[in-house]
Amino acid sequence: MNAPSPTPSSLRSLVSGEEWEMRCNLAALYRLVALFGWDDLIFTHITAKVPGTEDHFLINPYGFMFEEITASSLVKVDLQGRKVMESEYDINPAGFIIHSCIHAARKDATCVLHTHSINGVAVSAQECGLLPLSQFAFIVLPSLNYHDYEGLALNPEEQPRLVRDLGDSSYLILRNHGLLTIGASPAEAFQAMHRLEAACMVQVRAQAGGTLTHIPQEILERAQVESKADRARKASLAWPGLLRRLNRRNPGHDA
Repeated sequence: MNAPSPTPSSLRSLVSGEEWEMRCNLAALYRLVALFGWDDLIFTHITAKVPGTEDHFLINPYGFMFEEITASSLVKVDLQGRKVMESEYDINPAGFIIHSCIHAARKDATCVLHTHSINGVAVSAQECGLLPLSQFAFIVLPSLNYHDYEGLALNPEEQPRLVRDLGDSSYLILRNHGLLTIGASPAEAFQAMHRLEAACMVQVRAQAGGTLTHIPQEILERAQVESKADRARKASLAWPGLLRRLNRRNPGHDA
């Protein structure tokens, strides 16, 4: 059995200030996913690159509820799934399979967020995929790709196809499975997921009744430019408010 993990105070002294800040933001992101109701017990995952490295990233300790994640409980691993800092916790094998190949292939993928939300899985099961029914979808569609279901993500042979299907997009619908977003920060990955999840929720509700009105093609053609405008700035503006909300409802992520 591994030795116990460092305490929060001792861990903070063992890592750089940049890594500690990333740990705090990633732990906050886990708790926000729980707060927004996108979690699936302990069975999805969010990762973030350790600042200053190319092959180390942080992932949740397998067995923790998302609302329990703290900066010090996150597990640091390399692209082969080996721990690079002592931890008593294991990691989710599927988390390693999905996230490690994306981090390796996409240098801009600082944070990778994967969910099994009910709305997201519902749309992932629809042959039509995400429809242009809302402003949320307008934002997402120019950078959305799809990956066909291959069973539980435990087979390394799936990784090249996952990377191929993601391409250079920021949003990925894993068919019959769930949603995935990437960002240059936890804030950007969260905002991307908020938009994708909202687009899926609107679609499921709109399909419950009435005739659907699609956004016209000539408007959709403007989305490639308009949907990317100030993405990082908007995420950075929203993030402090999200942290304040989190600290009111579930403080302690930065321990």
